[in-house]
Amino acid sequence: MPLEPVDFPAEVQVAFFIFDLLEDNWDGMSGTYMGKIWSNVEYFFKLYSIEEPKTTLYIMKLYEGLVVQDRAEKAENKRKAEKKKSAGGGKKYTHNVQG
Repeated sequence: MPLEPVDFPAEVQVAFFIFDLLEDNWDGMSGTYMGKIWSNVEYFFKLYSIEEPKTTLYIMKLYEGLVVQDRAEKAENKRKAEKKKSAGGGKKYTHNVQG
């Protein structure tokens, strides 16, 4: 059973919340997920009166690494599946010839 945000300590829940507010960064040519755009993080820390911004940022960066890695693996698996599908070319027929 996957973990829910409520299963984590309050500091981690806050980090998830702020992380979700940040804008995603995608590569325009390949469509690859590049992580978050961090330029607004200080604004959100001040807006929500984050008491320990260093700890929160550390958790957020750890989480971002996991998210980027997961999305890259999923994209790679999808690419391999499409390559395998297209490599087949067409239907392959086998004939059972006995003689």
